[in-house]
Amino acid sequence: MSDVYVRTARPEEFSAVGELTVTAYRVDGYLEQEDGRRYSRSLQDAARRAEHGQLLVAVDGEGTLLGTATLVGPDSALAEMCVDGEAELRMLAVAPHARGRGVGETLTTAVLDLARERGATRVVLCTLAEMTRAHRLYERLGFTRVPSRDWYTDAGRLLMAYTKDL
Repeated sequence: MSDVYVRTARPEEFSAVGELTVTAYRVDGYLEQEDGRRYSRSLQDAARRAEHGQLLVAVDGEGTLLGTATLVGPDSALAEMCVDGEAELRMLAVAPHARGRGVGETLTTAVLDLARERGATRVVLCTLAEMTRAHRLYERLGFTRVPSRDWYTDAGRLLMAYTKDL
């Protein structure tokens, strides 16, 4: 979208990025279960995401935060499933007020471009089964479901794997 720009998050934005991420997940009901409430601490900690990965934000022409995504490599403390040669998309979130503007697609495309620039041959991600809106986005952008790479959280919630070769 012409009015959505992606860049690296600035330290002074980390708190707001964390709040945006938690809000986006909470509005969609993904933090209701006990493990979701624990996960909200990770979502809130944007500074840690910036320390262990590339924390991206989507902003409009006035600099208003619209969304965020994190790209990590296999050596990152935040990597959940990527291996050598892969990069992993983590914690994609779009502010409720910015939905329907292509923010999620713009962020995901930026992650793919950045992973390619860094020499990754594939981008991987995992997503909850109930995140059907995200599934449609990933599939539209060429990601493929890979059930053999699915895994379960400690609380027994299924995380579905998707990959995209670059």
